[in-house]
Amino acid sequence: MTYKIQIDDLVRDATPDEAAAINAQHATTAAQAATVEAQAAARASALTKLADLGLTEAEVAALIGS
Repeated sequence: MTYKIQIDDLVRDATPDEAAAINAQHATTAAQAATVEAQAAARASALTKLADLGLTEAEVAALIGS
């Protein structure tokens, strides 16, 4: 993919090194988003399992501190 770089009023194509850096940033952002989504899913699963064990919402809140 060709990226454009703008510095002040000058717009130019990104160099291969700049494009690689942009791609690395995109990959890092995607990995961070996946981690956040996985943590949210694990939390929801844990809360469901605690409720299935018969704990009330108040007991679950006391247990997890929220």
